[in-house]
Amino acid sequence: MLLLSFLATSIVAANFYQDFDLTWGDGRSKILNNGDLLTLSLDKASGSGFQSKNEYLFGNIDMQLKLVPGNSAGTVTAYYLSSQGPTHDEIDFEFLGNLSGDPYILHTNVFGQGKGNREQQFYLWFDPTADFHTYSLLWNPQRIIFSVDGTPIREFKNSESIDVPFPKNQPMRIYSSLWNADDWATRGGLVKTDWTHAPFTASYRNFNANACVWSSGASSCTSQSPSSTSDNNAWLSQEMDSTSQERMKLVQKNYMIYNYCTDTKRFPQGLPVECANANQS
Repeated sequence: MLLLSFLATSIVAANFYQDFDLTWGDGRSKILNNGDLLTLSLDKASGSGFQSKNEYLFGNIDMQLKLVPGNSAGTVTAYYLSSQGPTHDEIDFEFLGNLSGDPYILHTNVFGQGKGNREQQFYLWFDPTADFHTYSLLWNPQRIIFSVDGTPIREFKNSESIDVPFPKNQPMRIYSSLWNADDWATRGGLVKTDWTHAPFTASYRNFNANACVWSSGASSCTSQSPSSTSDNNAWLSQEMDSTSQERMKLVQKNYMIYNYCTDTKRFPQGLPVECANANQS
């Protein structure tokens, strides 16, 4: 068992040159403005992507994104944490493009020990292509909280007590990619990518991570610090207060369009066991 550590390494207003590698796309991913801006582009030949230089085991991570404008049907902008291998862990934001004027779909998912199928989907209450907005993942040993512009939209609690795998033992990198998924992304694949609008571009800025960096089999965090309750480390045990819970419920009531925990047709033998916990739904 990994010992919990309480002295977090903080990365504030990080530089994309310093913290990320452009991993694929043959020049379609670019770092601009002295490292303050990163863009991914997609054309008919290829998409593009990047990943963090560091691996993390728990963190409070923010990134500002401005999504592909106009007719983005068929495109997917993915921003996620993931480990590697057949029993990988993963925490996903995926933004599913749409026809001009129709809303993006924000798709979220959590994988534990290689098992996913825990999707929740939302419309956004703003135009995510007009300006940058902040998408955040709080990942600690007790819970994962997805937030948009500081408003929580989803909480996935650690339910290991009822044998539900929870991401807590595998360090994960941050990944992002812009790619063509017109076989499923928009209206189940009915709407195809219109390449006359290419290249499609998504932009990133203001990456912030207050996180435990994993390197050479050890965490940058240590349990030797007495400052585990300091503001800088509060995220390691953070939970939602009643105000945050009410804000999340309001978003889910008004903007959630799919919840695996209510899909009885998909799970005719019974809903996943964690769905009995109201905090997952």
